[in-house]
Amino acid sequence: MISIEMSLANIDEAAADFLKKTEGHRHFAFYGSMGAGKTTFIKALCKAIGTPGIVTSPTFALVNEYSGGKETMYHFDFYRINKPEEVFDFGCEEYFASGGYCFVEWPEKAEIALPADICKVYIKELESGNREVACRPC
Repeated sequence: MISIEMSLANIDEAAADFLKKTEGHRHFAFYGSMGAGKTTFIKALCKAIGTPGIVTSPTFALVNEYSGGKETMYHFDFYRINKPEEVFDFGCEEYFASGGYCFVEWPEKAEIALPADICKVYIKELESGNREVACRPC
């Protein structure tokens, strides 16, 4: 089990540590309640990978592409999905097959579209206000 405790003060180090511990994996599904820190952690992951520019939540666009650095990343937000089949309408399987990093928020809304090798990551708020990021080895 991979488990990392983080705060906003050490989020960049936590993101780098997470990437090191999950090296070789490209697909990540982030589970957590509203406000748990999924988007904030994904922003830190993109920074650690070398994404230039601003990373924003794709809540209305469903997917944002970040490229220009060493890697291409796709950031999905399935929060507004009404039916799981909707994710196939924008070709989600092509993004997963691209070889780029894929970070999915609210994956429970369309789990039928997720690849079998996706790493399920759970983020929860601790009593201290810090966050725990946990996953089983992918």
